[in-house]
Amino acid sequence: MSNFFARNEHPIERVVRVSLGLGLLAITQVGPQTAWGYLGVIPLATGLLGSCPLYSILGINTCPVGKR
Repeated sequence: MSNFFARNEHPIERVVRVSLGLGLLAITQVGPQTAWGYLGVIPLATGLLGSCPLYSILGINTCPVGKR
């Protein structure tokens, strides 16, 4: 289980995920105000945690620290 939540995202990718998540969540408050914006919780959570469960399942690792 610890490998499932191991850090597997590049720092730049984490910033992009957090930005995307916040942007999608903002849609629920301003703009079209649709419930689809709540999907922003997924990239926000994975960006803050630094671990993507889908990457773990597929064996993808973009984190430069783990490649040493």
